[in-house]
Amino acid sequence: MSPSSKTRRQRGFSLLEVLVAITVLTIGLISVAALATTMLATGKRSKYMALASTLASEKLEDLNHYPPDVVQVCVPTANASVGNILSDAGIVSITCPTGASGTVPYQDDVDISFGGNSDCPNVGGCFAEQVSSLVNGTTMYTTTYHSPDGVLTTPAATNTTSQTMTFHRRWLIEANTPVTGVRRVTVKVTMNNNTVTPPVQFQMSTVRP
Repeated sequence: MSPSSKTRRQRGFSLLEVLVAITVLTIGLISVAALATTMLATGKRSKYMALASTLASEKLEDLNHYPPDVVQVCVPTANASVGNILSDAGIVSITCPTGASGTVPYQDDVDISFGGNSDCPNVGGCFAEQVSSLVNGTTMYTTTYHSPDGVLTTPAATNTTSQTMTFHRRWLIEANTPVTGVRRVTVKVTMNNNTVTPPVQFQMSTVRP
């Protein structure tokens, strides 16, 4: 074989090796990019799951503050449960075994935002939590600003909202569950954001007298 033929064959093998190396490198870069995207999505969802669990725990604590014979937490005598975690129960007329009566919503919306404005007591920004409620047939929004130094500010409720990231909470109160004489309170929090997959949902229960 002539020297020129050997040189051409060596050049051909070198080009093939370069093509193989480029292919392997491309596959590696694509894999790294896919892994980074997955990690970012997982981290984002984990943050929202943490917020959902905090909101569920907060609602349970709010309900536990009520005495057992008030309309917010009682179960009518003829009912096994009141409220719903699968769909909105709406505004329910309640008459407790003790005779107390009233209307109770078993769902609300919570909007979370970060930043500062004139209502935030800290110049560095606040964690703002806005909860919707029904007052005389009108949806009102109450915002609480949590400052990093522990100061809380709650301006008067308004009938408008500018928040965009919404969590929807529903709760269910079951009488004589899991045993006679106690009630099980369950809160389910769902994030209303279709861009986060799988959907963010968190459910928590507690048992009280």
